[in-house]
Amino acid sequence: MAPKNANMQRITEICERFAKKLEYYLCDVAMEKEPTGRYLRIYIDKDGGVTLDDCEKYHRAVQPSLEDYDYDFLEVCSPGIDRPIKNQRDIDASIGLEVAAKLYKPLNGQKSVQGALVRMNDEEVVILSGEEEVALPRKSVAQVRLVPDLSALDEEE
Repeated sequence: MAPKNANMQRITEICERFAKKLEYYLCDVAMEKEPTGRYLRIYIDKDGGVTLDDCEKYHRAVQPSLEDYDYDFLEVCSPGIDRPIKNQRDIDASIGLEVAAKLYKPLNGQKSVQGALVRMNDEEVVILSGEEEVALPRKSVAQVRLVPDLSALDEEE
């Protein structure tokens, strides 16, 4: 995570401290402007996934330490099953899984590439798409997200 300014850096440090204390992983911290106000969104996770109770527990713990910062609404969320891959922990957990990489501009006529994540570092994102390994320059990749495996839902029907 690369905080954009000193306030976001300090907020991220506070969030990380509480995540470790409560045995969660801090996935991301974002300040987002919406028509209804400024939202401070904190994304946490844990092995096996977070529950609504986990989000509420974390919210109650961290909120008093964030009162001095300028935001209108505080949300604590799960990163979701289609989570963006942003840090080394996410990368390590996603090797071999289906991902979709969105590009800033088309590369070889494509604006996105989907397949199994082979590796991801500061220089490149490598995805096994079909039988071919596609190496994308990291600076050309806007976002890499997990692709949810919904096959278990089909089996239940």
